[in-house]
Amino acid sequence: MPHTTWRKSSFSTDVGANCVELATVADGIRIRESDEPDTVIRTTTAALGVFIRAVKGGRLDHTL
Repeated sequence: MPHTTWRKSSFSTDVGANCVELATVADGIRIRESDEPDTVIRTTTAALGVFIRAVKGGRLDHTL
């Protein structure tokens, strides 16, 4: 298995372990939380883009 380089969100701090990390791989994007590194969400760049635009556009605010 090739080595995966994880990048931490710029909104995450070094305090605690609540960090979102992303990795770009050949077939898409991987997302994990730093305190659960073995739990990985797999997605495509297109699907992640749709999700990010929905969050930024407020279309998920009703879930709060």
